[in-house]
Amino acid sequence: MNDKNEAPKQGQINIELDEKTAEGIYSNLAIINHSVSEFVVDFVSIMPGTPKSKVRSRIILTPQHAKRLLKALGDNVGRFEKNHGEIKDYEQPPIPLNFGPTGQA
Repeated sequence: MNDKNEAPKQGQINIELDEKTAEGIYSNLAIINHSVSEFVVDFVSIMPGTPKSKVRSRIILTPQHAKRLLKALGDNVGRFEKNHGEIKDYEQPPIPLNFGPTGQA
């Protein structure tokens, strides 16, 4: 990373990451939609016993950037699995529309 006083070298991008963004947002569901001109990825955090969930973050990408993200994510998953073993893909039951407590007392 560059010092604040050091100018970025030619062809290099200077990217800032503030504390709030660096904390990240937990998501256990991604909903992807697309049109001719863009891909929209909504990240949601669904918790048991909560009848309603909100979109926590939305990313809008051009089709070209969506394809680059797909490749970069695939490359990173491959490197992760090479170092840590295969990531198990557990089948999940569909999320019910009335997601929430179903027990009776």
